[in-house]
Amino acid sequence: MSIHCCTTHLAFRAGRRWSGTLVLTAVLAACQPSEEIEPVPEPVRPVRVLTVEKLPGGETVTLTGNIQAQDDVALAFRVGGQLIERTVNVGDRVRAGQVIARLDAVNERHAVDAARANLAGARARLVEARNTVQRYQPMLARGFVARAQFDRAVEARDAAQAQVDAVQAQVNTAENQLGFTTLVADGPGTVTARGAEPGEVVAAGAMIVRLARQSGRDAVFDVPARVIEAASAEDPVTVALSSDPRVTTTGRVREVSPQADPVTRTFKVRVGLATPPEAMRLGSTVTGAIALGGTAGIKIPTAALTATGGAPAVWTLDPESHTVALRNVDVVRYELDRVLVSQGLEPGELVVTAGVQTLRPGQQVRLLGERAAISPAPAPSPVPVEPAKPEAKPEAKP
Repeated sequence: MSIHCCTTHLAFRAGRRWSGTLVLTAVLAACQPSEEIEPVPEPVRPVRVLTVEKLPGGETVTLTGNIQAQDDVALAFRVGGQLIERTVNVGDRVRAGQVIARLDAVNERHAVDAARANLAGARARLVEARNTVQRYQPMLARGFVARAQFDRAVEARDAAQAQVDAVQAQVNTAENQLGFTTLVADGPGTVTARGAEPGEVVAAGAMIVRLARQSGRDAVFDVPARVIEAASAEDPVTVALSSDPRVTTTGRVREVSPQADPVTRTFKVRVGLATPPEAMRLGSTVTGAIALGGTAGIKIPTAALTATGGAPAVWTLDPESHTVALRNVDVVRYELDRVLVSQGLEPGELVVTAGVQTLRPGQQVRLLGERAAISPAPAPSPVPVEPAKPEAKPEAKP
């Protein structure tokens, strides 16, 4: 009985050792990494590139503007009053001396009549004074008239003459005021705006109509300061009609605004047109092109420029390996939408112009518009599992 119990106890202890060994072997096998699992490949980023070319010096700047008259005046009355007639409307062509509008001139006519009446009285007194002097002159030689009396007659004549001159000036002023009640065009042109309607009471100097004279036409542009600094007043400007680019003419800068616009920070430039076509009507939209001188070199878009180490740089593309590299460049001048590079690039190289923000040296890319090559992911290989060893049964001892 004692021997059997001992045998059973030894067999139980041997079974526990084999079971613990198998559990430890399975845990270690699960913790070991599989050598056949591959990392997920990095996606190929799309980019847009530009082939570098060495361009000649200078650039052509194109701006949009409109056609305006060289002389644009506001016609107004020189006196105030009630507008009773306006003979023209917007778009009408007027000639020199044509009546544009009239004011109610009743008061001015009365003033003219009063001034003329005063002039008639002054002239009558002048005639009387002159006759007195003529009568006294022969009597003075015979001694019938004293010298003092004759001198008073001469003074009265001179005073009457001065009074006639003063009243004559009043008559002229009144007649001018009457003439100011009629607004007359001082030159040919086209009416572009009106400021008052018949029946309104207008003040002196208030615009009645705006007249664009036919003396010439200008193309007006809003020009950045950099273009003004680079251009010359002698450079010709080619102006084309936006609705029909075949209608073109040339002109030269006639006027440059001395102050920039507070909102757009541009300067208003007026280009006088030499022979404006009839199709370039007032208000038509036109484009003006001017060639600016500059240094020859390699020009790239501003979007292609980045920086490394505080210096300008660009990303270049290797067409064989489709990888990018960062290269420093020397920028000579910054233009409107391009930069002029003197060193760092050679003609024929590919420069990345879009997608430069997410690149790193040696990264593989593809051209924008190309389909990325997608390789199927490898199937995961099964992890080998070591088969469990059978439990060894202890031999029963008799």
